[in-house]
Amino acid sequence: MEKRKLVIIGSGPAGFTAAIYAARANLKPLLYEGFFSGPAGGQLMTTTDVENFPGFPEGISGPDLMQAFRAQAVRFGTEILTEDVKEVDFSTPPFTIIGSKTQVQADSVIIATGATAKRLEIPGTGDGEFWQKGVTACAVCDGAMPIFRDKELYVVGGGDTAMEEALFLTKYGSKVFLVHRRDELRASKIMAQRAIEHPKIEVLYDSVISKVEGDNVVRCVTVQNVKTKQEQKRDAGGLFFAIGHQPNTGFLNGQLSTHDNGYLNVTPGGTQTSVEGVFGAGDVYDYVYRQAVSAAGSGCMAALDAERWLTLKGLL
Repeated sequence: MEKRKLVIIGSGPAGFTAAIYAARANLKPLLYEGFFSGPAGGQLMTTTDVENFPGFPEGISGPDLMQAFRAQAVRFGTEILTEDVKEVDFSTPPFTIIGSKTQVQADSVIIATGATAKRLEIPGTGDGEFWQKGVTACAVCDGAMPIFRDKELYVVGGGDTAMEEALFLTKYGSKVFLVHRRDELRASKIMAQRAIEHPKIEVLYDSVISKVEGDNVVRCVTVQNVKTKQEQKRDAGGLFFAIGHQPNTGFLNGQLSTHDNGYLNVTPGGTQTSVEGVFGAGDVYDYVYRQAVSAAGSGCMAALDAERWLTLKGLL
């Protein structure tokens, strides 16, 4: 079985940045970018316009940005496999990585598989419909886009994340409606109070979105009262899911320590996981910031941490 100094599992800003730094350090990294498990390049592959990544004052499409990341990683010598990692064995070094087509051993591993936004199956919100055409799952990422400005916006959720998203969107939308299927918000009292008292936010209790419609972008939503079953079609410029994310850690089979929410535990201020020689990068451990630029930064950190660890262990 082939053995590598470093294997990176996952692409996106974290994985590709880790690869760039590792390749420049002559670690000759092997990167599994995924295939069936999700789009190679991560969540940005389903994002039309990225306007907050430094260096692109006019913005850039998510796929174009990720293609540039990938090309830079390849330029410095990263070998990329377009396949999924089915399972790993971190019980004893060197670690074993089992892909859908290949198996390799690695002295060190970087996990950069990201997280997937939770979405509801509402007609009009799926891929090929209005997803990323007015329907999104990140207000901080997308809320400042022109299509949302001065429009009535809808946020689905009742927790702290939903409150934060709604409050953020008040900077851009003319009105923000919080849609919650229960008669009481789940958010902490202080966050709920901030949202309820904001003049541009209105909470629609006992309600769900039953349909999203539009032309080339979202134009209206249908709100249904879960108790009376009455429906009302309302003008809308956008719909934001704020019901959480799911870290992509299933293939690890519990071999690494995680928080209660499933995100990887890493050392404070670093990227070392609970298994020595295995590092985390990006949204697979970061449930606070969840931005492309912070993911890229953590990819750099993971690569530097891996290089230092390999040197310390006499493996370079």
